[in-house]
Amino acid sequence: MVRNSVRGTVTAVLAAVSVTATGCTSPAQDDGGNDGRAAPKPRAAAQSAMKGGSVGGSGSACALPVTFDLAASWKPEAVRLGEDDALNELVRQGPVTLVCEIDAKPAGSIGFLRVWTGDRTDRTPRQVLEAFLADEPNAGKITYADTEAGALPATEVGYTISSELLEGPRKKRAFAVSTPRGPVVVHLGGLDPEEYEEMLPAYKLAKRTVRLG
Repeated sequence: MVRNSVRGTVTAVLAAVSVTATGCTSPAQDDGGNDGRAAPKPRAAAQSAMKGGSVGGSGSACALPVTFDLAASWKPEAVRLGEDDALNELVRQGPVTLVCEIDAKPAGSIGFLRVWTGDRTDRTPRQVLEAFLADEPNAGKITYADTEAGALPATEVGYTISSELLEGPRKKRAFAVSTPRGPVVVHLGGLDPEEYEEMLPAYKLAKRTVRLG
């Protein structure tokens, strides 16, 4: 689909712009003289396991059907639809729409937890994720698992994204829950495998603390 290809390209370009804007060095610049990759930042991973607030409830940056805890220093911001239908299509994937981005940069990583919501209440979490991934043309190595998010039944998916604009596959992960107000998908994506691993504890904190809003 044209829309899918455009969204995949825009995502990769935005990731590249984010690196330039933040002044991060390339993974090829090795200060340790080892294998050409920058050393991981364990401090960021340690911070992301600590609670720093919550999102989803009344008065929070993003109004959601659920609430969950945020890792320390991660910053949530609501995503609002504008008047441009073409741009609005870029924040829709399958049955859900992007409504909240939780930025890891203040915690020292490059990436986001993204929250997507939908209106239909007649789909299981597995069905929602399957439709979500069906609308991602570059997804591969997809694995699903039944799980729990907080006390709610959930389905979790792990997969990779590959494209000509990326140096190698990028790991992604998401979980979905059903609520009386529709499905919620919480998605983790990072700039590279190292950033993904550093941000994973923040994702796990969100999943562990989900409750209905």
